[in-house]
Amino acid sequence: MKNPLLLLHGALGCAAQFDDLKQDLSADRILLALDFPGHGGASTDTEFSIDRFAESVLAFLDKNSLSQVDIFGYSMGGYVAYWLARQHPERVGRIITLGTKLAWSPETAARETAMLNPEKIAAKVPAFAQMLADRHAPADWQAVVRKTVDLLHDLGNGAALEPDDFRAIACPVVVGLGEADNMVTREESEQVVEWLPNGRFEVLPGVKHPFEQVDQKMLAGWLQECLG
Repeated sequence: MKNPLLLLHGALGCAAQFDDLKQDLSADRILLALDFPGHGGASTDTEFSIDRFAESVLAFLDKNSLSQVDIFGYSMGGYVAYWLARQHPERVGRIITLGTKLAWSPETAARETAMLNPEKIAAKVPAFAQMLADRHAPADWQAVVRKTVDLLHDLGNGAALEPDDFRAIACPVVVGLGEADNMVTREESEQVVEWLPNGRFEVLPGVKHPFEQVDQKMLAGWLQECLG
């Protein structure tokens, strides 16, 4: 029997982003998605950290009596998947990630958070601000942004996974990167694949980083191929 497939969203995202993808995926396995703490309308009065988000995944698995799942993680969701596989390998069958930032430093964090200023987003990109407001209502979307900034700085300042952590992840892993992704480099992705005992690297032609700009039917087909 095939493992359920758990879909993990990225920073500033929510589980509802996977609604179209779930429609396009084969019905030969259970499909699941969850909101990380503080996302999708949940109270933002909670810690934002990869460890905390991984704990929420464990709680979700336990609540639903799931001993093991396969995971597709987009962007930050992929990082949570790696963290979970490192800390609780028995709960993860295989991992597929897309657009996950893997190389972290203070400079990287500063670059990644430079555009994550809620006031500037509201003033200069009102459509994006409204999308975030709708996605996280009734919670304050600006609090989600600010807490995400803190999380990314934590990763840049020593909270990220180390090379030996990736070397200890034994499950099959596909590290996917969109060809037109301007946030994640091929070099960092290939470096992690070298560390992973059972990893492989794949490039998705023409794919950009924002999940809303990824062709969901194409993504579904790729996931089906990766899952076998």
